[in-house]
Amino acid sequence: MRIAFISPFFPLKGGISRFSGLLADELQVKGHAVRRLGFKKLYPSFLTGGHAPEVPEYRSAANGGDAVIVLYNPLTWLTLLRDLKRERPEVLLVAYWTGLLAPLLFAVRKLSGIRTVVLLHNLSTHEPFMFEPFLQKLLLASADGFITLSREVAGALAAAGNAKPVVQLYHPPYPPFPTFSGSVQPEKSEARHTLGYDAEAPVLLFFGYVRRYKGLDLLLRAMPAILAVWPEARLLVAGQFYEPEATFRELIGRLGIGESVDLRPGYSSDRDAACYFAAADAAVLPYRQASQSGVVQLACGYGLPVIVTPAGGLAAEVEQGRTGWIAGDLSSEAIAAAVIGFLGDPRRPAMPQSVREYAAGHSWERFAGEAGSFIQSVAKP
Repeated sequence: MRIAFISPFFPLKGGISRFSGLLADELQVKGHAVRRLGFKKLYPSFLTGGHAPEVPEYRSAANGGDAVIVLYNPLTWLTLLRDLKRERPEVLLVAYWTGLLAPLLFAVRKLSGIRTVVLLHNLSTHEPFMFEPFLQKLLLASADGFITLSREVAGALAAAGNAKPVVQLYHPPYPPFPTFSGSVQPEKSEARHTLGYDAEAPVLLFFGYVRRYKGLDLLLRAMPAILAVWPEARLLVAGQFYEPEATFRELIGRLGIGESVDLRPGYSSDRDAACYFAAADAAVLPYRQASQSGVVQLACGYGLPVIVTPAGGLAAEVEQGRTGWIAGDLSSEAIAAAVIGFLGDPRRPAMPQSVREYAAGHSWERFAGEAGSFIQSVAKP
């Protein structure tokens, strides 16, 4: 089947680019012809704090896309429509995670007339804005079918009044970093030596963009209780700050945990990310909101257990005591109790193998097969 896939692709940053590139690769393995129609830019620089949108090391990525769209420039939408008219794909597949995409999706669906499947990462933006209900209506009017990655998003879609076909799948685990630099994956001892960490001390990893909904402040407030039981524990925070970094440094100082928290601000290179995941004993996701999480699936690729809050669909991605721990609620106290419980769990040495078994059962190959079958059913009802 000829599929036009509209999504961020490398070299743009972020989990959506990584996800879409891997999915497009697997769809092609399944025999589909996939045209990757990517974005030059998603947002004006004033909305991104001046952070560069691209990762230089991804510019030569084999699974990148043709960057033809500037989301906030409708003139580039016309270029996209001309491409679609010339190539006449049988179906559009559109990655969707923010309401800001709804006008583009609506225009392309109505003006091209091509049946459209939406790969729905999130229905509601994690940081809601005024026009979101209207944009959700545009989304529902534009799609002929939806692929969701969690029960949480499928339920939200039903609650919004969707009557189009839906298939609920899952977020497959990501392969380990680095994807393109060619570096060999470090062993835990080597990674800890590189970072200057004790070989035996517990290491907790907070990885990814720092936004309010991701709850880094909750995890920092949990650290004194964790350190009271595990005084050698270390928290590694690696990610690009979209909240004032100084606020977190001030909180760390006020809590007296500066010797136990390692802040590594900025977008992590593949080589650095590989080192962080290899060094950690667990990834911690103290999120206030979530549908599903790419960080859980990054950890899964390393056989790394995760400690999560029960926000949104996070708990559905973790088997308590087998692939990680789930906090009782969204409080710092509950997060501290979960971390302490995980670190003292006699089952902890067996958890990496359990995580790898989960990964084997939730492969990209299986996902692409199920997604491809659904896409075909929507394209030719």
